[in-house]
Formats: sequence, structure tokens, C-alpha cells
Amino acid sequence: MNKESFSLSEKIISRAYADQASQSRRQREKLIKALISNRRIPKDGWDSVSIELFLSEIASMDSNNFMDNVGVGEREARIFSSLVSERNYRLGHGIGRSGDISAVQPKAAGSSLLNKLTNFMALSVLKIGIPETKDCLVLPVATGMALLLTLIALKSYLKSDDRKYVIWPRIDQKTCLKSIVSAGLELIIVENLLEGDELRTDLKAIESKITQLGASNVLAVVTTSSCFAPRAPDNVIEVARICKKHNVGHVINNAYGLQSEQTTKMLSTAHKVGRVDAFVQSTDKNFMVPVGGSIVGSSDRKFIETTSKTYPGRASSSPLIDLFITFLSMGENKYVQLIKERSELLIYLKSRLSSLAQSHNERLLETPNNPISCGITLDTFSREGLKRDCSYLGSMLFKRCCSGMRTVPQHIKKEICGFKFTGYGAHHDNYPHPYMVCAAAIGVTKVEIDSFILRLDKTMIKFHLQQNPKKSLTVELGDEFKQQSTEKLVDVAPIRTRQALSKSGDKSEYRKSIENKKRQRFLEQKGPLASLQQSNSFYVDRRRTILNFVVAFAMGTLFGFIIVSKSRQERPRKSS
Repeated sequence: MNKESFSLSEKIISRAYADQASQSRRQREKLIKALISNRRIPKDGWDSVSIELFLSEIASMDSNNFMDNVGVGEREARIFSSLVSERNYRLGHGIGRSGDISAVQPKAAGSSLLNKLTNFMALSVLKIGIPETKDCLVLPVATGMALLLTLIALKSYLKSDDRKYVIWPRIDQKTCLKSIVSAGLELIIVENLLEGDELRTDLKAIESKITQLGASNVLAVVTTSSCFAPRAPDNVIEVARICKKHNVGHVINNAYGLQSEQTTKMLSTAHKVGRVDAFVQSTDKNFMVPVGGSIVGSSDRKFIETTSKTYPGRASSSPLIDLFITFLSMGENKYVQLIKERSELLIYLKSRLSSLAQSHNERLLETPNNPISCGITLDTFSREGLKRDCSYLGSMLFKRCCSGMRTVPQHIKKEICGFKFTGYGAHHDNYPHPYMVCAAAIGVTKVEIDSFILRLDKTMIKFHLQQNPKKSLTVELGDEFKQQSTEKLVDVAPIRTRQALSKSGDKSEYRKSIENKKRQRFLEQKGPLASLQQSNSFYVDRRRTILNFVVAFAMGTLFGFIIVSKSRQERPRKSS
């Protein structure tokens, strides 16, 4: 409704009510005006009514929603299902044109406006952590396809057919590898350096490969700035210096790095001191939207323009609608708050994991350069004689509704696109430990972490209870454990302890020891409240025992009464 409509409505309803409604409408119009004028994510999030109002007005700008439109072309945004139409807010034309994904469509002014505003807001978010970013492109494809398009665009941008090699520090994740191979480029893998528990970038090997192949033949070095421990993010600052020195392209796979302040600072420094052609990130991992979108950022506007023209044909607007709504709903302040909370929860997750690992005679992996994930060793879950390795622990956790964590056994061999890997999953041929890793990603809560730790503890205990050795294990425990009590030995070597206790005749001792340790850890973590809960649990168990006794006594009495009654009936009656 416009000003005239509100004036006319005063004749139907009270003028005071009409003025109040008109004022509310003007407040929402100010939000829209500020967004279009400032071209950045709003400081504070909008309410749902304001977002739906704006989306409705945007949709009315597309030709398929004109009241008197007659479409006689092959693509007129006809949508058969009303559910599909409502799900997409009646935006059916998509984004871009056949030659440029950023181009404005004559038949879809509203969709084109949404596309432009989404890119503006994405750019403002990138600049929060990486102010050197000059332009960006929101693509309706996931990170792997975005990397592929970026590499093809880089080859076109550099205008050199001789550049066919891509140097890639190893990361055991299929997407990036496949994107390089699918772009028609030759992959050169550089193995990581093992320093303590952490896997780090071999800078000398990267520079050596550039010299060996010839800098004029190398298209780019593709580094990774967000990954699962024990691998550390690549040293993109030093790689940027190397690329600048040799005039070689540099593309960063920043899949979920935007949510880490440490990572964005690292990328910002890399832009300042060296060469970074583009960095690619996922929308779902960083902004909590459905899978299907990515953002390519660059300090070079011409490169983003080249990438935009590389995309063939039109594209779906669905991932951009999701991101558009999320940016408006979240706002900059909330996004910054979520990033801060995530960083604090990573510290909490490490603390809880470390305590749990120690109680099971494992330890937290020392990976100080990984700002998003952490892991623990699983040495006692992969020793000889067990029926299953530590990967079974992962499946047990998944069945208990724990998702996202990864258990990585040793010496796994795999072939991907003709490349053979040893120790796949660990990013190294001979990583010294099997391990489990999990992440504190944006949106995670303390409640989720606490629930995960409790389920992990129970599952680790159950894993050992289920694993019977194929043969008797006679390997002696280390000297540091020889003087420990039987209760401690239960945690150190549960299988051997169970055998020893079974031979001694006390078959229930193992389970009792496990339960005692479990209660002790629970009390240490939860304090006085846990003591009350434990005491309540004790009384509940006591009441159940008494109830079972009463029921058994009643059933026995009833059964005896029935037998006595039946026997009396069967006796022959005395004749009178």
C-alpha cells in the first residue's frame, strides 16, 4: 500500500489506526532503502515480515508475475507446482544470461536485483575479515565446482596455454583433487611435513617443484586454509610470497575458513605480502544455509569479471535466495557474535576432549595451528587382537546420532583419479596414530558438545566390552602401569584385564570397575549436582529392588493360593 491507499483507508477505519499502520510500513521501507543505498549486509537483522515483504516486491518485478503478461518463449518461468512456486517465492527465471552469470535479465528485473544485492552483501562480509577483497562472485554451485571454474578462469585470465601444472599440498579430501583434474590440468602433489602431531606445509618442496617444472608452465599453487586436524592450514602467507616471486597463480581453498578470525587474518596478510588470485569458500559451512552455494573472492575485479563470464548459461537462484534471506535475517552484528562464540567453544571442546582422552588412556593431538578442529589418539582402539579397528567406533557413534566426527585408521590405501595414496584420510603416508577428529564450527552449542562427550565416553567403553581378542594377549604392560591398581588397569587394557579377572574367578569385577570409573569421572566434571543425581540414582535403584521383591512375593502368594484352591476342589467329598 502507498500513501494514497492509506489515506483512503482512513474513511473505512479509524485515522489513528491507519496512521499507525502507515508508520510501520514506512519503517520497513526505510530498511529496504538503506539496503539498496548502502549495498552491504545490515548491522542488525531484519524480522521475517520485512524480509517476506521485500521478497514479494522483488518477485512482482519479474515478468512471470506480471498480471497481464503473455509468454510465448521457451523459458517463461512457468512453475507447475504451487508448492515449488511458494518455496522459491515465485522467482523462476534464475540469474544471469547465457554469456555471463552476473548479467541482468530483461525479463527478470527482480531476480537480477536480488542477485546483485546478494553479491554486495557477500562482499561486505568478506571485507570484515579480509579487507583487501575488492570484488566477489556468489555461485550457485558447491566449493568443488567453484574451484574448477576459478582455475579455468585463471588460465583464461593469464592467457597462457603453456601453464598446465597445478601444485597442490596434499589434503585427503576428494573434492579439490577432482576439481583440478576436471579442469584438464596436471596435478603435482606435495607431501606434508610431520612436526610433532601436526602436518604442515613443505615450502621448500613447493618452490623446488616450481623451479623443476618451470614457472612459466605452472598455472597455480592451490593451497588449503581450512581443514581437519591433525593437518594444519597451509602456510598461505609464505606460499603467497613464493608465488609472487615466481609469477605463479595462487588459489586458496578456504572452504570453511571465513568463520575463523585466525584464518581470515592469515589470508589478509597473504594479500598484503604476496600473491593471491582468488579464495573460494562455501556458503553452507560459513553461513548456515542449505548446501549448494559458494563465494569466490579476489583483490582483482577483472579476475572476478572473467570468472563470471566463464560460467556457461543461466543458473539457479535458489542458493542465492537462501543466502539473501540469511544475510538479512542474521545481520553483521549477529554474524560477528557467532564467530566469537565459535572460537570460545573450540577451547571448551578441546578441554572436554582432553579430559575424556586421558580417562581412556589416550591424549589430545597437539595441533595449535588448526583454529577449527581438534582430535584425540585412538591407539588402544586399534591394537592387535581386536575384531574391529577404530573405524567401527565411528559407526557406533553415528548410530547414536553423533555426526561430523571422523575416525581415521592407519595405512588405508586409496586411488583417486589415478593417484594412489597411502594412509589416506590422515594426509600422510605414515601418520603415527589412528585418531578421531571433530570440529567446533559456526552455530555449534555448548549443549551439543556436552552431549557428544557423554555419548563418546559411553561408546568408547562399550567398544572395549564388545571386542573379544582372537587369541590370548600375553604382551606385558609398560613399566609405568605395573604398579597400578586393578581399577586403573581396566582403563589401560580392558581386554587383558577382563581375561585376568575371569581367570581369577571374579567375572563381574570388570563391569564394576568400568561403572566406578564412569561415576567418578561424572562426579569430577559435574560437581555437587552430580552427587545429588548419583544419590537419586541410588535411591531409584533401591526402590526398584524393593518393588521387584514385593511383586515377586505377591505373585508367589497368588500362585500358592490358586494351587491350594485347586487341590481342595479335587478332593472327594465325604458322604453324609
